[in-house]
Amino acid sequence: MAYDPQLADEIRTHIGPHPGLSEREMFGGIAFMVNGNMAVGVSGDELMVRVGKDAHDEAVARPGARTFDMGARPMKGWLSVGAEGIATEEALRSWVEQGVAYAQSLPPK
Repeated sequence: MAYDPQLADEIRTHIGPHPGLSEREMFGGIAFMVNGNMAVGVSGDELMVRVGKDAHDEAVARPGARTFDMGARPMKGWLSVGAEGIATEEALRSWVEQGVAYAQSLPPK
C-alpha cells in the first residue's frame, strides 16, 4: 500500500529537526522513529500514532481515531487516525506531539 507523501511532509514539518529522528518504511507506509521507537507514521492516507496503553482509551475517543490493527490483531496503544481527526493543523500537530512524547519516554533502542 502506498502512503500519502503530503501527510508525511506535514509530519516532518511538525517534528522539525529532532535529535534521534529517523524514518523507516514499515506497515506498508512510513514510520517516524525517535531514538529507535516509533512515534507516528503514515499508512495509506491515515496517520498512525503510538500513544501507549495508558493513554489509549482517552486517545481512541478523539474524532477520527480507532485502534490500529495489524491484520486481525488490534494493537492497544497504537491508533489509526483518519481524515476527520487530522483535518486541521492543530489536530495533526497534537497527534504528532503526543506520539513523539511517548516515543521519547521509552528507552532508546
